[in-house]
Amino acid sequence: MSVPISARTLDLAAARSPARREWTVFARRLARRRTALFGLAVVMIVIVAALGAPWLAPYDPIEQDITNRLRPPGALDAAGRSHLFGTDHLGRDLLARMIYGARPALMVGFAAVAISGLLGMGVGLVSGYFGGRIDDVFMRLADIQLAFPFILLAIAVIGVLGPSLPVIIVVIGVSSWVVYARVVRGAVLSLREREFVQAAHALGSRDGRVLVHHIMPNAFTPWLVVATLDMARVIVIESALSFLGLGVQPPTPTWGGMLADGRVYISTAWWLATFPGLAILVTVLGINLFGDGLRDTLDPRLKL
Repeated sequence: MSVPISARTLDLAAARSPARREWTVFARRLARRRTALFGLAVVMIVIVAALGAPWLAPYDPIEQDITNRLRPPGALDAAGRSHLFGTDHLGRDLLARMIYGARPALMVGFAAVAISGLLGMGVGLVSGYFGGRIDDVFMRLADIQLAFPFILLAIAVIGVLGPSLPVIIVVIGVSSWVVYARVVRGAVLSLREREFVQAAHALGSRDGRVLVHHIMPNAFTPWLVVATLDMARVIVIESALSFLGLGVQPPTPTWGGMLADGRVYISTAWWLATFPGLAILVTVLGINLFGDGLRDTLDPRLKL
């Protein structure tokens, strides 16, 4: 016996088909960009290392063993266990500390980008759509924000509130919304004059519905590209603050803190600063390559 198919089911299937086609086309275009795939692979490896640190790290990252201090890469300890990247000045395994050091870097990167991205998205939508005095107020606030040197602002805030992971996330997130706001505002200024927005107004749609259902989905693409590229900048900032002693405090391992410890022994134990520096370099390079590929893939002008 045949089962009747309702018209609503057919409509839902027809609506899903173009969406699936768009995702398929996007995946194929992204797959043609090998540098973007390389960057994505690097980012995924770092994420997997951070999430699986308790299982991947060969040693406890904070366990000290003075008898094994400053061992070179590949050295064996008294028990015959190998230290692939060597040990630091307190005898801690460098590879384990690098794996665990990916956690605060990615946590700050994702959380700070989420805060600044959402704040900048909201400001950009409202400022670009309504214009007038609202636009003037938000853009002047953006100018004031850009007038403050970030490092000095971060040092002042962290000096008052104390260095900790939540403080770093809030400081970076709140101070980085301007780029998102200006990119989204520029997109909204163009989108609000398009025919489909005018048609939505003619059909009686309110401003909130037009913003959420018509303008925001079209402004999401440039926002996503900026967020991807900004994550690399945030990781560098977190490492710089940790290097200055204003980031996550010991004994929690961070790449910037490991660089700060290694600079004292740069002439006698080169691996202490080299491997954490390479971790920052490769991670930031991977994010930038993926962000560039994502931008080129999503740019409608490059759809050949």
